[in-house]
Amino acid sequence: MSNVKPVVFVVDDESVIAHTLSIILNQAGFDASAYDHPAKAIAARDERTPDLLISDVMMPDMTGVELAINFREAHPNCRVLLFSGQASTADLLEEARAQGYDFDLLSKPVHPADLLAKLRN
Repeated sequence: MSNVKPVVFVVDDESVIAHTLSIILNQAGFDASAYDHPAKAIAARDERTPDLLISDVMMPDMTGVELAINFREAHPNCRVLLFSGQASTADLLEEARAQGYDFDLLSKPVHPADLLAKLRN
């Protein structure tokens, strides 16, 4: 059995959310890192291969959907979980599906138990 922890990137422009989720994930046995800007996650992605990207959808400069597509193009096996508190997210997800990308979505606020349950199935 492997002791390698899944590498998780958590991206949210609200730094407190990104860091809180990464702490929860680290306590649950993941190797999670928090990023408060998509560009920081992209830079880190070139140094560490993520198994999972968890990202807010609505962020300045780049949406979580754009970030997810960027990650998936660089690492096709990277799982993506997006979360959002805004109804407009559905349109962005439809655009991604039209391009051949299908991402899981959780509603904000994200409850830790819901997040962990989603990751375990």
